[in-house]
Amino acid sequence: MATQPDRPIPLAYLITFTCYGTWLHGDERGSADDDHRMPGTPYLVPDAGRRDLAARVMREPPYQLDEAKRCCVLAAIREVCEVRAWRLLAAHVRPNHVHAVVTGAEVSERIMNALKAYASRRLNQGRFDDDGCKRWTRHGSTRYLWNEAAVEQAVAYVVDEQGEPAAVYDVRRDGGTAPSRSRLG
Repeated sequence: MATQPDRPIPLAYLITFTCYGTWLHGDERGSADDDHRMPGTPYLVPDAGRRDLAARVMREPPYQLDEAKRCCVLAAIREVCEVRAWRLLAAHVRPNHVHAVVTGAEVSERIMNALKAYASRRLNQGRFDDDGCKRWTRHGSTRYLWNEAAVEQAVAYVVDEQGEPAAVYDVRRDGGTAPSRSRLG
């Protein structure tokens, strides 16, 4: 990951993480492991054997976010951004993954971990699942957005290019001040 000399921290991050068991290594949609996660590195090639092995070693069934859970996760993402003084530009909570475009003077890993932790805490408080339920895959994707054009593209991708809207926040519409505008699909 190259940094720009005049900006040690990117303008924003595009953070994506998936629900446990819903996007396995070897999946035909592509995935990234420790050797395939740097920007510019190609995804893993589809591999049914690797996907099947990953499915067999799962300790719990795949985790899905229904409408109520998606709204809960979106509220948690908004909360953590407010508490940590990060600016949420866009978020889209889908049935099997979450996208967020966030600005903040933190490393991307800390932001992603906080998003997951707040979301899990909110879901626990709502008693949506059994105690100790595994919700998220380890790690996720963190893309560094160094300029305004990249930020605008990421916001459009998160809000407009995910198919039927689920639970969505869009700073372009909400202006960063209004309560979340959740569109449920």
